[in-house]
Formats: sequence, C-alpha cells, structure tokens
Amino acid sequence: MKPIWIADDDQSIRFVLEKALAREHLPTRSFSNPRDVLAALNTASDDEAPQVLVSDIRMPGGSGLELLDKVKAKHPGLPVIIMTAFSDLDSAVSAFQGGAFEYLPKPFDLPKAVELIRRAVEESQREEVAEERMVDAPEMLGQAPAMQDVFRGIGRLSQSNVTVMVTGESGSGKELIARALHKHSPRADGPFVAINTAAIPKDLLESELFGHERGAFTGAQTMRRGRFEQADGGTLFLDEIGDMPFELQTRLLRVLSDGHFYRVGGHSAVKTNVRVIAATHQNLEQRVKEGAFREDLFHRLNVIRLRLPPLRERKEDIAMLTRHFLQQSAKQLGVEPKRISDAALTWLESFGFPGNVRQLENICHWLTVMAPAQVIEPKDLPPEVGVGAVQAAHGALPGASAVNPVAGHSGDLGVSAADTAPHAAAQVPTVGATSLPVGVSLARGYEAMPIPFGDDAPLSGADGIAQGASNTTLGWEAELEAEANALLAEGREDVWDVLTRRFESRLIHAALAATRGRRIEAAHKLGIGRNTITRKIQ
Repeated sequence: MKPIWIADDDQSIRFVLEKALAREHLPTRSFSNPRDVLAALNTASDDEAPQVLVSDIRMPGGSGLELLDKVKAKHPGLPVIIMTAFSDLDSAVSAFQGGAFEYLPKPFDLPKAVELIRRAVEESQREEVAEERMVDAPEMLGQAPAMQDVFRGIGRLSQSNVTVMVTGESGSGKELIARALHKHSPRADGPFVAINTAAIPKDLLESELFGHERGAFTGAQTMRRGRFEQADGGTLFLDEIGDMPFELQTRLLRVLSDGHFYRVGGHSAVKTNVRVIAATHQNLEQRVKEGAFREDLFHRLNVIRLRLPPLRERKEDIAMLTRHFLQQSAKQLGVEPKRISDAALTWLESFGFPGNVRQLENICHWLTVMAPAQVIEPKDLPPEVGVGAVQAAHGALPGASAVNPVAGHSGDLGVSAADTAPHAAAQVPTVGATSLPVGVSLARGYEAMPIPFGDDAPLSGADGIAQGASNTTLGWEAELEAEANALLAEGREDVWDVLTRRFESRLIHAALAATRGRRIEAAHKLGIGRNTITRKIQ
C-alpha cells in the first residue's frame, strides 16, 4: 500500500501520527517542511507516491495552503487533510476552497484523526479505480442488462450492411448507437454523415438530402452535393425520421430501393452506395396508422430494430456516466475534475431524467462550473434534481421509508424514518440550516435526545434530522405555539428556556446534517461561534 505522508514541523505531532497509523498497518513518511514534500513528490515512483497527504498549515519555509495548491496542480486526485489550530477558521475555509479533503483541528482526538485518514484512503482508492476506468473508457458506457442487449445487437450487426432502425427517447444517445454501428461495420473507412430531419425547414430538407443543381431555385448559384452523395461508401444517419415530410418519404423510399436519386433541378440520375441508419423517438406504427408515415417506407427502414433504453431503466449506469461526464467537463474547461459523494449519487439515481443521458451530461457541465466545493454533495445539485424534483417524482426521499411517528412520543408529527434508519441522513439532501423542516414536531422530551457529534464525525443513525418529513396540517410554527400554550396552561415558569432549547436543538441538528457533522462549519452557517455551538450541544 502507498504511504501516508505527514508534513508538520512539530516532531511530536509527526511521532504521534506515525505510531497511531503504524498500529493500523498504514505506512507513513514524514516531512518537516513543504519544500521537502514537493521535492519528494517530483522524484517519487508510483509505489512511493502518497496515498494521502496530511499537512500542517503553518510551517517554516512555506504555508500548508501553498503546498495544497502545488500538490493539487500535479496530483488533483490526491486527498489532502489540512491540520489547523482552533483559531484558524479562515485558513480552514481557504483549505476547503483549495480542494482539501478535510481539516483536522489541533489538538485532535487521535482515534478520530486515524478514522479521518482511513476515510481519505478509501476516497483515494475509489478515485484510482475511477481514473483507471476513465483512461480506458469505451465509446459507449453501460453495465445495465438493457444496455448489454444493445451492445450484443451492435456486435451481431458488425459485419452487416443491413438497414437499422434505432428507437429511443430524446437524449438517450441514438446517434452514439449509429456511430458505433458505422465504426464496427465493413464501411468503417467510409464517411459517417448525420442529419436531423426535424431540425431542417421543410423547404430546405430535400436539397439537404439530395443536393441541387445550379439555378434550381433562387440562391442556388452553384451545384451542391447532398447528404446521400456525401455519405457514398459510408453510412447516412437520419435522425428523427418520424418527422420527415410525407412528400419526401416517397423520394427516400426510391433511394432505399435502388440507390438512385435526382438532385433538385437535375435531370440525370445519381447513383449512391449508402447504408441508412434511421432513428426516432416516436411510435412509427402509430404514425403509420394516422397516415403521417408511409407504411412501405416503415417496413423498408424497420429491417432490424434496436431499442435504446431511457436512463431511468439503466440506473446502474448513472454513477459511471456521472463520473465520466465530470471528467469530460473538467477536461474541456481545463479545471480539476470534481468528485461526487455517494449521497449525491443516490439523489441522481432517484431522479427520473426526462432528458436522459443528455440531461445528465448537461447537469455534470453545470456542476463542474457551479458546484462550490471539490466534492459534490446533494445540496450542490441543480434545482431540477433537488429535493422538490425527487419528491414530486417518487413521493418520498431516496433511502427513506414512509413517514411514521417516533416511538414513545405520541404527540410527534411527521418525523421520517431517516431519524432511526442507520446512515439514512447521509443520503438525504440538506435544507437551509436556519429554518426548520415543515411538520417536524417539537414535542416534549426531544431535548433529551443526545447529539454526539465530533468536529469531523460523519452524520449517521438517530443523529440525522428528518429532512424529508411530510407536510402536515400543522406547520412547525403552529406546533410551537400549541406547545407553548400547553406549557403555560400547566403553570410552568420556564417556558422560554424549555422551548428555546428544543428550537435550538432542531436548528443544530439541521445544521450538522447540512455539514455532515462538522461543528465549525455548522456554527458558521448558523451565524454563531464554535464555542457557542459546542456549549449548546453539550
């Protein structure tokens, strides 16, 4: 296994981490300043290169943040953990902005530090596997059974010149199928010409397909070869064939029958040798019944049919495609590729993707530009795949079951199973840390629930707030008022303190859920100090 590199000018810190990691069978290599780290990086072999870098911020001969920038420039996938003192909140924020995996406040809890480093190692190993897959990424990606059927079909047609009809929803990748059929056919050395028959005005489509002679119409100052001539010896891809005007369908049928056609305004037949691959998102059988598509042309095109499944039928491929598109987007924009968390992938896999693979690709472009952090979390996803979109499509949050009251609190309303299901909160997107989810109860006894979060502890178990609680007839404001009235009716004189504790408890739960258990970041989002949030948690 590759070593964990530790950079700190404090020999005692290096010693403690080395011994703790050695007990976990994690090899280490230590440095006292950033210069030595950079020099070692330049000469290290693949086996000697770090699996994770743990660096202090303030060291003689350079800053840990400067080291972070230089390391990320050369090794963008390397997780870097920045160690910082409690007073270095600004430095911690800068570290995250620079792409740090996490920060480790000093003085730190040793088991917690080891666990954090282990998480970084796992992340590094996932990234290495992902990078290997990206290097050898094929022209089409898909592990789902439906896509494997498509690949088998392409393989069986690899030595054939037969006409193929590709059906599938818009954005599902029909042109990729056509290009793959061409690439793996005997015509691979010939041209591949694509035309979208729905995107070209009716009056120009005939000239686009068959060309025109000089003077055939106003503006035709020279002879022009059409797409059939351009594709001679290769493949012509006719996308959205179902939208082709009825009168042009007759001319297309004639070309498919004998390979001859006339240019617009021409008098001599032109011979072409073209394999036609057609595609449509429409039901051509229905179009035939409606009289909008010629039945004889339909049978001529429908020799072999390949159905491309929509993305919602191949959810197994979403993670692979997402990482692939994030890599592509980063390469196009010249930036470091972003990583996506398992929780964010859960959200994407729960989305219906009406725009299919094209929509996923666009989302990855958006995330590359707009996501603020290097690791994409559910809160970073664009609005169309956010909380509202998934709830509307599925009626519940991914990973959460039906809404049930918490046992033992008969007055609770709308608390979801995310409160009790292990790790459910890590799969639930965050809400604003300064507002309560609608329908979350403030019933008595809640303040007794512990909040055992550490500065870097992951959010899990009963500590996750039910972000997806269903809307009830009473909003949280009405519940708060009702609870206040009940306490006042009992003659209590500590109503303010009781309800304030419960209200603050919910806010802290929400903020910690939003920051995955990081106290300092949660305090920042709530607008309070770190000592304040620590005191209130205790």
